[in-house]
Parts: sequence; structure tokens; C-alpha cells
Amino acid sequence: MNILESIIGKVERFAGNGRKLGYPTANLSVATKLDDGVYFGFANLAKYLNHPALIFVGTPTTMGDKVRRIEAYLLDIPDKDFYGENLELKVNHYHRANKTFNNIQELKVAMKTDEIVGREWFSQHKSSQ
Repeated sequence: MNILESIIGKVERFAGNGRKLGYPTANLSVATKLDDGVYFGFANLAKYLNHPALIFVGTPTTMGDKVRRIEAYLLDIPDKDFYGENLELKVNHYHRANKTFNNIQELKVAMKTDEIVGREWFSQHKSSQ
């Protein structure tokens, strides 16, 4: 399977907005050549190896943030703090561009749609190796 980019860094603390929206994320503030948007790929984080992940690259402007970052939501793992842990992302598929939504409800709908489409993609692409 084609890997668009591999990204490695230590999980950092941001505002915790993903958790508040029901999608707790492991966040990185490392450089990437990827365009802003939502991607599908696989993560290595703690005991989770080649684990399906929805990956956001960009500035979450709907939440009022101004800092570009990478956020990874690992599907179906318990919500836990991974701050300081090593995270490796293998980004495989571009899903959609980043956008600023009119309100939090629109963002939540888009995130749920991203998850549904992502789960379908992962059902056809089991691993990045």
C-alpha cells in the first residue's frame, strides 16, 4: 500500500478539544509536507501497532485554534493520555480538505462522516505494510 508520508514525534498536549468532541486524539507538532485535511492511515502508539487512525493535518479553526498540528484518532481504543509517548503515523489516503465549519454541530457531523468513510476504507485496507 502506498504511504504518502511517515510522521514520527512525541505526543503533545493541546486544548483537549478532540476529547470534548468525542474523538480523543494524539497530537504532534512536527513538520509535514502534507496538505491540510483529513487522512486515513495507521499508527504505532504504545501497544497499538499498525492501528487504524483518522489523521487531521492543519489548524482547527472551527475550535478557534491558530496552531497547525497533526492529530491522530486511533479507532476503538480506550481514551487515555499518551503525552510524551512516541507516535508513528503512516499516512496512506487523503480523504478531504480542511475547512472551517459554521458551528460545532457541523464539525461533529463532518467528523462522524469521516469516521464512517474511514471505517469503510479500513475494511478494505487492513495494514500499511
